[in-house]
Amino acid sequence: MSDDVMRKLIDDGVISEAQAEEANDLARSLGITPVEALVKLGYVDATEISARQAEEFGADFIDLESIEIPPSVIELVPESMARENVVMPLALSGEAMVIAIDNPNNLEVIDKLRFVLNRDIEVQVAPKDAIQTAINRHYGQTETESVDSMLAEFTETAIDFTATEMTEAETLDEDDNAPIIRLVNLIISEAVRMRASDIHVEPFEDRVRIRYRIDGVLVERDSPPRRLLAALVSRIKIMARIDISEKRRPQDGRIKSRVGTEDFDLRISILP
Repeated sequence: MSDDVMRKLIDDGVISEAQAEEANDLARSLGITPVEALVKLGYVDATEISARQAEEFGADFIDLESIEIPPSVIELVPESMARENVVMPLALSGEAMVIAIDNPNNLEVIDKLRFVLNRDIEVQVAPKDAIQTAINRHYGQTETESVDSMLAEFTETAIDFTATEMTEAETLDEDDNAPIIRLVNLIISEAVRMRASDIHVEPFEDRVRIRYRIDGVLVERDSPPRRLLAALVSRIKIMARIDISEKRRPQDGRIKSRVGTEDFDLRISILP
C-alpha cells in the first residue's frame, strides 16, 4: 500500500520523482517506510498521508482531537499494548473493538489485537503522532511501567546483577525498587490481564523466552537478556517457597498473588 500511496502522490503532483527517490533512500537508511520518510522530510503532511491511506484501504479517517473516548473502552486495552503497537481504542461496535491505527494494512498488529482481545477489530486511520498524543492524553502523559518498558531498560542499559541484587531477588520482602521483583510482578499482572492460563519462562543460549498461553495458543513476549535468567528463576522460586539451591530435580510450588482487587493461586513447576 505504501507504494500505491507514493505513486498516487506523484501522479497527483504532490511530490516529484526526485523527492520520492530521496524518501526511499532515507527510508532504507532509517528502517522506516517511504511514506514516513516523506513526512520526516516535510514534503507531505502526516494528516494528508493518513487520509489517503484511509481512502485506499476503504476505512474512515478519524480526527482524534475531536472525539471523546469512554474510559470503559480505554480499560479494555492495556497501556503497554496500545503503546507497543501505536493503536488507540476508540469505541465498541457491538462486540467489535474500533481502533485508530496509522497503517490500516498492518495485518500483523490487527491480527494480534484480534487474538489478544478476543474481539473482531474495526479499523479507522489517524496519523501516528496523533495516536501517540491520544495515548498520552488517555493513559497518562508518560508511559507507566510495563513489561515492555522494563525489558527495554534491561536491554538498552545492559543492566547486570550484583550479589546484592541477587539477594534482593531471593527475598520475600516486597521491595518495589528491586528491578527483578518489579519485572516478575509485572509479568504476572500482564498475563492475568491478557487472560493467560500459563506463563512459560524458557532459557535459550542468548535469551530468555517468555510466552503466555492464551486460549490454548502460546503467544511470545519480548525476550529478556540471558543474563536475567538466574535472577528470574530465583525470584520465582522464592515466591513459590521452593528450595533455590536445588537445580537438578523437577520442583513444584505455589504462588499466591493479587492483581488489582483479585487474588490468584498460581501453580509453579521448575524443570532442570
